[in-house]
Amino acid sequence: MKFVGRAKELETLNLLLKKKSASLVVIRGRRRVGKSRLIKEFVSGKKNWIFSGLPPVPGMTKQRQLDGFSVQISQNLQVPKIQTSDWMVPFTFLAHQAKGQKIIIVLDEISWMGSEDPDFLGQLKTSWDLHFSENLNLILILCGSVSSWIEENILRSTGFVGRVSIDMVLEELSLSESNQFWESQKTRVSAYEKFKILSVTGGIPKYLEEIIPSQSSVDTIHRLCFQSDGILFREFDQIFSDLFARKMQTYSNIVKTLSHAPLSLDEICTKLNFEKSGSVSRSLDDLAISGFVQEDRAWNLSANKLSNMKKFRLKDNYLRFYLRYIEQNKEKILKGLFASKSFMHMPGWESVMGLQFENMVINNLKSLCKILRIELVEIINAGPFFQRTTKRQKGCQIDLLIQTKHNTLYLCEVKFSTSEIKSGVIEAVEKKIAALSTPKGFSIRPVLIHVNGASQTVMESEFFSDIIDFSQFLDL
Repeated sequence: MKFVGRAKELETLNLLLKKKSASLVVIRGRRRVGKSRLIKEFVSGKKNWIFSGLPPVPGMTKQRQLDGFSVQISQNLQVPKIQTSDWMVPFTFLAHQAKGQKIIIVLDEISWMGSEDPDFLGQLKTSWDLHFSENLNLILILCGSVSSWIEENILRSTGFVGRVSIDMVLEELSLSESNQFWESQKTRVSAYEKFKILSVTGGIPKYLEEIIPSQSSVDTIHRLCFQSDGILFREFDQIFSDLFARKMQTYSNIVKTLSHAPLSLDEICTKLNFEKSGSVSRSLDDLAISGFVQEDRAWNLSANKLSNMKKFRLKDNYLRFYLRYIEQNKEKILKGLFASKSFMHMPGWESVMGLQFENMVINNLKSLCKILRIELVEIINAGPFFQRTTKRQKGCQIDLLIQTKHNTLYLCEVKFSTSEIKSGVIEAVEKKIAALSTPKGFSIRPVLIHVNGASQTVMESEFFSDIIDFSQFLDL
Protein backbone atom coordinates (compact mmCIF):
# COMPACT_ATOMS: atom_id res chain seq x y z
CA MET A 1 0.00 0.00 0.00
CA LYS A 2 1.36 3.42 -0.94
CA PHE A 3 2.05 5.94 1.81
CA VAL A 4 -0.78 8.47 2.19
CA GLY A 5 -0.72 11.88 3.88
CA ARG A 6 1.55 13.02 6.73
CA ALA A 7 3.35 15.58 4.56
CA LYS A 8 3.62 18.10 7.41
CA GLU A 9 4.87 15.45 9.85
CA LEU A 10 7.54 14.24 7.43
CA GLU A 11 8.66 17.82 6.80
CA THR A 12 8.97 18.38 10.56
CA LEU A 13 11.02 15.21 11.05
CA ASN A 14 13.27 15.86 8.06
CA LEU A 15 14.14 19.31 9.42
CA LEU A 16 15.86 17.55 12.33
CA LEU A 17 18.47 16.25 9.90
CA LYS A 18 19.73 19.83 9.51
CA LYS A 19 20.30 20.33 13.24
CA LYS A 20 23.78 20.40 14.71
CA SER A 21 22.75 18.56 17.85
CA ALA A 22 21.13 15.28 18.86
CA SER A 23 17.32 15.12 18.83
CA LEU A 24 14.95 13.29 21.17
CA VAL A 25 11.54 12.86 19.51
CA VAL A 26 8.24 11.56 20.90
CA ILE A 27 5.62 10.20 18.47
CA ARG A 28 2.31 9.11 19.94
CA GLY A 29 -1.24 8.46 18.91
CA ARG A 30 -4.08 6.00 18.83
CA ARG A 31 -3.47 2.34 17.92
CA ARG A 32 -3.51 1.82 14.11
CA VAL A 33 -3.14 5.55 13.38
CA GLY A 34 0.07 4.98 11.42
CA LYS A 35 2.93 5.83 13.79
CA SER A 36 5.17 2.94 12.72
CA ARG A 37 4.29 3.54 9.06
CA LEU A 38 5.29 7.21 9.37
CA ILE A 39 8.58 6.23 11.00
CA LYS A 40 9.26 3.67 8.28
CA GLU A 41 8.70 6.35 5.63
CA PHE A 42 10.93 8.82 7.48
CA VAL A 43 13.88 6.44 7.98
CA SER A 44 13.71 5.06 4.42
CA GLY A 45 17.11 5.51 2.79
CA LYS A 46 18.68 6.59 6.09
CA LYS A 47 20.81 4.61 8.53
CA ASN A 48 18.43 3.34 11.22
CA TRP A 49 17.93 0.80 13.98
CA ILE A 50 14.35 0.04 15.03
CA PHE A 51 13.42 -1.81 18.23
CA SER A 52 10.03 -2.61 19.74
CA GLY A 53 8.73 -3.55 23.15
CA LEU A 54 7.02 -6.92 23.54
CA PRO A 55 3.21 -6.93 23.91
CA PRO A 56 1.94 -6.94 27.53
CA VAL A 57 0.86 -10.60 27.66
CA PRO A 58 0.27 -12.40 30.99
CA GLY A 59 3.55 -13.29 32.65
CA MET A 60 5.55 -10.52 30.99
CA THR A 61 8.59 -9.54 33.05
CA LYS A 62 11.42 -7.04 32.92
CA GLN A 63 13.83 -9.82 31.98
CA ARG A 64 11.68 -11.00 29.06
CA GLN A 65 11.56 -7.44 27.73
CA LEU A 66 15.35 -7.16 28.10
CA ASP A 67 15.91 -10.51 26.38
CA GLY A 68 13.65 -9.49 23.51
CA PHE A 69 15.49 -6.18 23.19
CA SER A 70 18.85 -7.97 23.19
CA VAL A 71 17.69 -10.32 20.41
CA GLN A 72 16.65 -7.31 18.32
CA ILE A 73 20.02 -5.64 18.90
CA SER A 74 21.76 -8.83 17.78
CA GLN A 75 19.67 -8.98 14.61
CA ASN A 76 19.93 -5.26 13.78
CA LEU A 77 23.65 -4.87 14.42
CA GLN A 78 24.80 -8.42 13.57
CA VAL A 79 26.46 -8.89 16.97
CA PRO A 80 26.23 -11.61 19.65
CA LYS A 81 23.26 -11.37 22.00
CA ILE A 82 23.89 -9.24 25.09
CA GLN A 83 23.29 -11.00 28.40
CA THR A 84 22.08 -8.42 30.92
CA SER A 85 19.58 -7.77 33.68
CA ASP A 86 19.86 -3.98 33.46
CA TRP A 87 18.63 -1.53 30.77
CA MET A 88 21.70 0.68 31.09
CA VAL A 89 23.83 -2.00 29.45
CA PRO A 90 22.01 -2.24 26.09
CA PHE A 91 21.38 1.53 25.98
CA THR A 92 25.09 2.26 26.52
CA PHE A 93 26.05 -0.39 23.98
CA LEU A 94 23.75 1.15 21.35
CA ALA A 95 25.08 4.65 21.99
CA HIS A 96 28.68 3.47 21.59
CA GLN A 97 27.85 1.56 18.40
CA ALA A 98 26.15 4.67 16.98
CA LYS A 99 29.03 6.98 17.88
CA GLY A 100 30.19 9.04 14.91
CA GLN A 101 27.30 7.85 12.71
CA LYS A 102 24.40 9.81 11.27
CA ILE A 103 21.67 7.52 12.51
CA ILE A 104 18.03 7.25 13.63
CA ILE A 105 17.29 4.93 16.56
CA VAL A 106 13.64 4.06 17.24
CA LEU A 107 12.23 2.61 20.46
CA ASP A 108 8.71 1.61 19.41
CA GLU A 109 5.98 0.73 21.93
CA ILE A 110 8.12 2.39 24.58
CA SER A 111 5.49 1.87 27.31
CA TRP A 112 5.55 -1.90 26.77
CA MET A 113 9.33 -1.89 26.86
CA GLY A 114 9.50 -0.16 30.23
CA SER A 115 6.28 -1.36 31.82
CA GLU A 116 7.86 -3.95 34.12
CA ASP A 117 10.80 -1.89 35.39
CA PRO A 118 10.39 1.25 37.54
CA ASP A 119 14.02 2.16 36.77
CA PHE A 120 13.59 1.97 32.98
CA LEU A 121 12.96 5.67 32.36
CA GLY A 122 15.66 6.81 34.75
CA GLN A 123 18.19 4.64 32.95
CA LEU A 124 16.99 5.86 29.56
CA LYS A 125 17.29 9.48 30.71
CA THR A 126 20.79 8.88 32.06
CA SER A 127 21.81 7.12 28.84
CA TRP A 128 20.53 10.06 26.83
CA ASP A 129 22.40 12.61 28.94
CA LEU A 130 25.71 10.71 29.09
CA HIS A 131 25.84 8.93 25.74
CA PHE A 132 23.14 9.39 23.09
CA SER A 133 23.10 13.21 23.21
CA GLU A 134 26.86 13.29 22.63
CA ASN A 135 26.29 12.13 19.04
CA LEU A 136 25.30 15.38 17.29
CA ASN A 137 23.97 13.45 14.27
CA LEU A 138 21.69 11.12 16.23
CA ILE A 139 17.87 11.14 16.34
CA LEU A 140 16.27 9.00 19.06
CA ILE A 141 12.54 8.41 18.55
CA LEU A 142 10.33 7.20 21.38
CA CYS A 143 7.03 5.93 20.00
CA GLY A 144 3.93 4.39 21.54
CA SER A 145 0.17 3.94 21.54
CA VAL A 146 -0.27 4.36 25.30
CA SER A 147 -0.22 8.15 25.07
CA SER A 148 -1.25 8.61 28.70
CA TRP A 149 1.86 6.66 29.84
CA ILE A 150 4.10 8.77 27.60
CA GLU A 151 2.45 11.98 28.82
CA GLU A 152 2.86 11.11 32.48
CA ASN A 153 6.27 9.44 32.43
CA ILE A 154 8.14 11.37 29.74
CA LEU A 155 6.50 14.64 28.75
CA ARG A 156 5.52 15.65 32.30
CA SER A 157 8.56 14.08 33.95
CA THR A 158 11.11 16.49 35.38
CA GLY A 159 13.79 14.07 34.21
CA PHE A 160 12.99 14.74 30.54
CA VAL A 161 12.23 18.48 30.79
CA GLY A 162 14.06 20.40 28.07
CA ARG A 163 15.26 17.25 26.33
CA VAL A 164 12.38 16.50 23.93
CA SER A 165 12.79 18.31 20.60
CA ILE A 166 9.41 17.29 19.15
CA ASP A 167 6.23 15.92 20.70
CA MET A 168 4.27 14.68 17.68
CA VAL A 169 0.67 13.55 18.13
CA LEU A 170 -0.72 11.71 15.10
CA GLU A 171 -4.38 12.34 14.40
CA GLU A 172 -6.50 10.42 11.93
CA LEU A 173 -6.14 11.27 8.23
CA SER A 174 -8.30 14.00 6.74
CA LEU A 175 -11.29 13.06 4.60
CA SER A 176 -9.48 14.12 1.42
CA GLU A 177 -6.48 11.97 2.36
CA SER A 178 -8.78 9.06 3.24
CA ASN A 179 -10.34 9.38 -0.21
CA GLN A 180 -7.01 8.29 -1.74
CA PHE A 181 -7.56 4.74 -0.49
CA TRP A 182 -10.15 4.27 -3.22
CA GLU A 183 -7.28 4.78 -5.69
CA SER A 184 -8.39 4.59 -9.33
CA GLN A 185 -12.01 3.98 -8.26
CA LYS A 186 -12.33 7.21 -6.27
CA THR A 187 -14.03 9.14 -9.09
CA ARG A 188 -16.49 6.30 -9.75
CA VAL A 189 -17.52 5.50 -6.19
CA SER A 190 -20.14 7.89 -4.83
CA ALA A 191 -19.52 10.13 -1.84
CA TYR A 192 -22.32 8.36 0.04
CA GLU A 193 -20.69 4.95 -0.49
CA LYS A 194 -17.46 6.36 0.93
CA PHE A 195 -19.33 8.02 3.78
CA LYS A 196 -20.76 4.69 4.95
CA ILE A 197 -17.30 3.14 5.17
CA LEU A 198 -15.73 6.23 6.76
CA SER A 199 -18.54 6.28 9.33
CA VAL A 200 -17.01 3.02 10.59
CA THR A 201 -13.28 3.49 9.97
CA GLY A 202 -12.85 7.22 10.47
CA GLY A 203 -9.51 8.32 9.05
CA ILE A 204 -7.53 5.47 10.64
CA PRO A 205 -4.95 4.33 8.03
CA LYS A 206 -4.81 0.65 9.02
CA TYR A 207 -8.58 0.31 8.67
CA LEU A 208 -8.59 2.21 5.37
CA GLU A 209 -5.91 -0.11 3.98
CA GLU A 210 -8.48 -2.91 4.22
CA ILE A 211 -10.73 -1.24 1.64
CA ILE A 212 -11.18 -3.11 -1.63
CA PRO A 213 -12.17 -0.24 -3.96
CA SER A 214 -14.31 -2.44 -6.22
CA GLN A 215 -16.31 -3.83 -3.28
CA SER A 216 -19.53 -2.13 -2.17
CA SER A 217 -19.72 -0.34 1.15
CA VAL A 218 -22.23 -2.90 2.50
CA ASP A 219 -19.97 -5.82 1.58
CA THR A 220 -16.90 -4.01 2.94
CA ILE A 221 -18.50 -3.27 6.32
CA HIS A 222 -19.87 -6.80 6.56
CA ARG A 223 -16.42 -8.26 5.79
CA LEU A 224 -14.55 -6.06 8.27
CA CYS A 225 -17.08 -5.95 11.11
CA PHE A 226 -19.59 -8.79 10.98
CA GLN A 227 -17.37 -11.79 10.29
CA SER A 228 -15.33 -13.40 13.06
CA ASP A 229 -12.11 -13.05 11.08
CA GLY A 230 -12.75 -9.39 10.23
CA ILE A 231 -10.10 -6.94 11.46
CA LEU A 232 -12.67 -4.72 13.16
CA PHE A 233 -14.51 -7.55 14.90
CA ARG A 234 -11.85 -8.08 17.60
CA GLU A 235 -10.21 -4.67 17.45
CA PHE A 236 -12.12 -3.17 20.39
CA ASP A 237 -10.87 -5.76 22.89
CA GLN A 238 -7.32 -5.48 21.56
CA ILE A 239 -7.36 -1.70 21.90
CA PHE A 240 -8.49 -1.73 25.50
CA SER A 241 -6.42 -4.69 26.66
CA ASP A 242 -3.24 -3.31 25.06
CA LEU A 243 -3.67 0.30 26.14
CA PHE A 244 -5.44 0.19 29.47
CA ALA A 245 -4.64 -3.30 30.83
CA ARG A 246 -5.90 -3.61 34.41
CA LYS A 247 -8.35 -0.70 34.11
CA MET A 248 -9.80 -2.03 30.87
CA GLN A 249 -13.35 -2.48 32.23
CA THR A 250 -13.54 1.05 33.65
CA TYR A 251 -12.42 2.67 30.42
CA SER A 252 -14.67 0.40 28.39
CA ASN A 253 -17.69 1.33 30.52
CA ILE A 254 -16.99 5.04 30.04
CA VAL A 255 -16.86 4.86 26.25
CA LYS A 256 -20.01 2.71 26.20
CA THR A 257 -21.78 5.44 28.16
CA LEU A 258 -20.61 8.05 25.65
CA SER A 259 -21.63 6.01 22.61
CA HIS A 260 -25.16 7.49 22.62
CA ALA A 261 -24.40 11.19 23.11
CA PRO A 262 -21.89 13.64 24.61
CA LEU A 263 -22.21 13.87 28.40
CA SER A 264 -20.96 16.00 31.27
CA LEU A 265 -18.83 14.52 34.04
CA ASP A 266 -21.85 14.48 36.38
CA GLU A 267 -23.96 12.68 33.78
CA ILE A 268 -21.26 10.06 33.20
CA CYS A 269 -20.93 9.37 36.92
CA THR A 270 -24.71 9.14 37.33
CA LYS A 271 -25.12 6.68 34.45
CA LEU A 272 -22.27 4.49 35.71
CA ASN A 273 -23.26 4.83 39.35
CA PHE A 274 -19.80 6.23 40.12
CA GLU A 275 -19.02 8.79 42.76
CA LYS A 276 -17.66 11.98 41.22
CA SER A 277 -13.95 11.72 41.87
CA GLY A 278 -10.50 12.42 40.54
CA SER A 279 -10.20 8.84 39.27
CA VAL A 280 -13.08 9.31 36.81
CA SER A 281 -11.58 12.58 35.60
CA ARG A 282 -8.19 10.91 35.16
CA SER A 283 -9.78 8.10 33.17
CA LEU A 284 -11.44 10.64 30.88
CA ASP A 285 -8.11 12.47 30.53
CA ASP A 286 -6.42 9.20 29.56
CA LEU A 287 -9.09 8.47 26.95
CA ALA A 288 -8.71 12.01 25.59
CA ILE A 289 -4.91 11.81 25.43
CA SER A 290 -5.24 8.44 23.69
CA GLY A 291 -7.42 10.03 21.00
CA PHE A 292 -10.74 8.32 21.73
CA VAL A 293 -12.62 11.02 23.65
CA GLN A 294 -12.78 14.77 23.13
CA GLU A 295 -13.48 17.33 25.84
CA ASP A 296 -15.67 20.07 24.34
CA ARG A 297 -16.03 23.32 26.29
CA ALA A 298 -18.50 26.09 25.66
CA TRP A 299 -17.27 29.65 25.70
CA ASN A 300 -18.53 33.15 26.43
CA LEU A 301 -19.19 34.75 23.05
CA SER A 302 -18.67 38.34 24.19
CA ALA A 303 -15.72 37.80 26.57
CA ASN A 304 -14.07 35.12 24.41
CA LYS A 305 -13.39 33.03 27.51
CA LEU A 306 -13.95 29.33 27.99
CA SER A 307 -16.76 28.56 30.40
CA ASN A 308 -16.82 25.87 33.06
CA MET A 309 -19.41 23.96 31.04
CA LYS A 310 -17.91 20.98 29.28
CA LYS A 311 -19.03 17.74 27.77
CA PHE A 312 -17.14 14.64 26.75
CA ARG A 313 -17.70 13.31 23.25
CA LEU A 314 -16.73 9.92 21.83
CA LYS A 315 -14.72 11.21 18.86
CA ASP A 316 -13.62 7.81 17.52
CA ASN A 317 -16.05 6.51 14.91
CA TYR A 318 -14.94 2.90 15.10
CA LEU A 319 -15.58 2.66 18.85
CA ARG A 320 -19.14 3.92 18.53
CA PHE A 321 -19.93 1.62 15.62
CA TYR A 322 -18.53 -1.36 17.51
CA LEU A 323 -20.46 -0.59 20.68
CA ARG A 324 -23.75 0.11 18.93
CA TYR A 325 -23.75 -2.62 16.29
CA ILE A 326 -20.95 -5.20 16.50
CA GLU A 327 -20.89 -5.95 20.24
CA GLN A 328 -24.60 -6.74 20.50
CA ASN A 329 -24.25 -9.31 17.70
CA LYS A 330 -20.92 -10.75 18.86
CA GLU A 331 -22.16 -14.22 19.82
CA LYS A 332 -24.10 -14.62 16.57
CA ILE A 333 -21.05 -13.58 14.58
CA LEU A 334 -18.81 -16.04 16.43
CA LYS A 335 -21.25 -18.85 15.69
CA GLY A 336 -21.55 -17.84 12.04
CA LEU A 337 -25.23 -17.03 12.48
CA PHE A 338 -25.05 -13.35 11.55
CA ALA A 339 -25.43 -13.63 7.80
CA SER A 340 -27.47 -10.50 7.21
CA LYS A 341 -25.94 -7.51 5.47
CA SER A 342 -28.92 -5.34 6.38
CA PHE A 343 -27.20 -3.63 9.31
CA MET A 344 -28.38 -0.29 7.93
CA HIS A 345 -31.86 -1.31 9.08
CA MET A 346 -30.79 -1.88 12.67
CA PRO A 347 -32.37 0.26 15.40
CA GLY A 348 -31.10 3.83 15.64
CA TRP A 349 -29.11 3.67 12.39
CA GLU A 350 -29.90 7.24 11.31
CA SER A 351 -29.17 8.78 14.73
CA VAL A 352 -25.86 6.88 15.00
CA MET A 353 -24.86 7.99 11.52
CA GLY A 354 -25.72 11.54 12.56
CA LEU A 355 -23.22 11.32 15.43
CA GLN A 356 -20.62 9.76 13.13
CA PHE A 357 -21.13 12.53 10.58
CA GLU A 358 -20.72 15.22 13.24
CA ASN A 359 -17.43 13.60 14.25
CA MET A 360 -16.19 13.60 10.67
CA VAL A 361 -16.94 17.29 10.25
CA ILE A 362 -15.51 18.36 13.62
CA ASN A 363 -12.40 16.22 13.08
CA ASN A 364 -11.96 17.95 9.71
CA LEU A 365 -12.45 21.50 10.98
CA LYS A 366 -9.51 22.86 8.97
CA SER A 367 -11.01 21.48 5.78
CA LEU A 368 -14.37 23.04 6.66
CA CYS A 369 -12.73 26.43 7.19
CA LYS A 370 -11.10 26.12 3.80
CA ILE A 371 -14.47 25.40 2.18
CA LEU A 372 -16.02 28.37 4.03
CA ARG A 373 -13.06 30.59 3.07
CA ILE A 374 -12.23 31.31 6.73
CA GLU A 375 -8.56 31.94 7.47
CA LEU A 376 -7.43 30.02 10.55
CA VAL A 377 -5.83 33.16 12.05
CA GLU A 378 -9.31 34.75 12.09
CA ILE A 379 -10.80 32.10 14.39
CA ILE A 380 -11.32 32.93 18.06
CA ASN A 381 -13.06 29.68 18.97
CA ALA A 382 -14.62 26.72 17.22
CA GLY A 383 -16.33 23.53 18.33
CA PRO A 384 -19.64 22.05 19.49
CA PHE A 385 -21.49 24.73 21.45
CA PHE A 386 -24.04 24.35 24.23
CA GLN A 387 -25.89 26.95 26.24
CA ARG A 388 -27.49 26.20 29.59
CA THR A 389 -31.08 27.23 30.33
CA THR A 390 -31.36 30.09 32.83
CA LYS A 391 -33.96 32.72 33.72
CA ARG A 392 -32.41 35.01 31.11
CA GLN A 393 -31.81 32.59 28.27
CA LYS A 394 -33.05 29.42 26.66
CA GLY A 395 -30.90 26.34 26.38
CA CYS A 396 -29.58 25.31 23.00
CA GLN A 397 -27.05 22.99 21.44
CA ILE A 398 -25.21 23.71 18.21
CA ASP A 399 -23.42 20.99 16.26
CA LEU A 400 -20.49 23.28 15.43
CA LEU A 401 -20.01 26.99 16.02
CA ILE A 402 -17.13 29.01 14.58
CA GLN A 403 -16.48 32.49 16.00
CA THR A 404 -14.15 34.84 14.12
CA LYS A 405 -12.35 38.07 15.04
CA HIS A 406 -14.81 39.95 12.84
CA ASN A 407 -17.72 39.19 15.22
CA THR A 408 -19.14 36.62 12.85
CA LEU A 409 -20.67 33.36 14.05
CA TYR A 410 -20.85 30.46 11.61
CA LEU A 411 -23.62 28.29 13.01
CA CYS A 412 -23.13 24.89 11.38
CA GLU A 413 -25.97 22.38 11.24
CA VAL A 414 -24.44 18.98 10.48
CA LYS A 415 -27.32 16.91 9.18
CA PHE A 416 -27.33 13.26 8.16
CA SER A 417 -30.28 11.79 6.30
CA THR A 418 -30.64 8.80 4.02
CA SER A 419 -32.55 11.11 1.68
CA GLU A 420 -32.32 14.79 0.84
CA ILE A 421 -32.75 17.32 3.65
CA LYS A 422 -36.26 18.76 3.81
CA SER A 423 -37.35 22.32 4.64
CA GLY A 424 -37.92 21.44 8.32
CA VAL A 425 -34.20 22.02 8.88
CA ILE A 426 -34.74 25.76 8.39
CA GLU A 427 -37.19 26.00 11.29
CA ALA A 428 -34.89 23.90 13.50
CA VAL A 429 -31.94 26.22 12.86
CA GLU A 430 -34.10 29.34 13.28
CA LYS A 431 -34.99 28.11 16.79
CA LYS A 432 -31.30 27.68 17.63
CA ILE A 433 -30.51 31.18 16.39
CA ALA A 434 -33.39 32.61 18.44
CA ALA A 435 -32.22 30.78 21.58
CA LEU A 436 -28.53 31.67 21.22
CA SER A 437 -27.50 34.63 23.37
CA THR A 438 -25.82 36.59 20.61
CA PRO A 439 -23.84 39.70 21.62
CA LYS A 440 -24.83 42.99 20.06
CA GLY A 441 -23.15 43.71 16.74
CA PHE A 442 -22.55 40.04 15.86
CA SER A 443 -23.48 38.50 12.52
CA ILE A 444 -24.80 34.95 12.28
CA ARG A 445 -24.21 32.92 9.15
CA PRO A 446 -26.08 29.59 9.23
CA VAL A 447 -24.35 26.76 7.38
CA LEU A 448 -25.88 23.42 6.37
CA ILE A 449 -23.59 20.41 5.93
CA HIS A 450 -25.23 17.31 4.46
CA VAL A 451 -24.54 13.93 2.85
CA ASN A 452 -27.42 13.11 0.52
CA GLY A 453 -28.44 16.49 -0.84
CA ALA A 454 -30.90 19.20 0.14
CA SER A 455 -34.37 19.73 -1.29
CA GLN A 456 -35.04 22.39 -3.87
CA THR A 457 -36.98 24.33 -1.24
CA VAL A 458 -33.93 24.43 1.05
CA MET A 459 -31.60 25.32 -1.81
CA GLU A 460 -33.81 28.17 -3.04
CA SER A 461 -34.68 29.58 0.39
CA GLU A 462 -31.41 31.53 0.68
CA PHE A 463 -31.64 30.93 4.43
CA PHE A 464 -28.22 29.29 4.64
CA SER A 465 -25.09 31.28 3.85
CA ASP A 466 -23.46 28.06 2.65
CA ILE A 467 -24.79 24.59 1.87
CA ILE A 468 -21.94 22.10 1.87
CA ASP A 469 -22.03 18.61 0.43
CA PHE A 470 -19.93 15.88 2.07
CA SER A 471 -18.21 15.31 -1.29
CA GLN A 472 -16.54 18.72 -0.98
CA PHE A 473 -14.46 17.41 1.95
CA LEU A 474 -13.31 14.45 -0.15
CA ASP A 475 -12.26 16.56 -3.12
CA LEU A 476 -10.11 19.15 -1.36
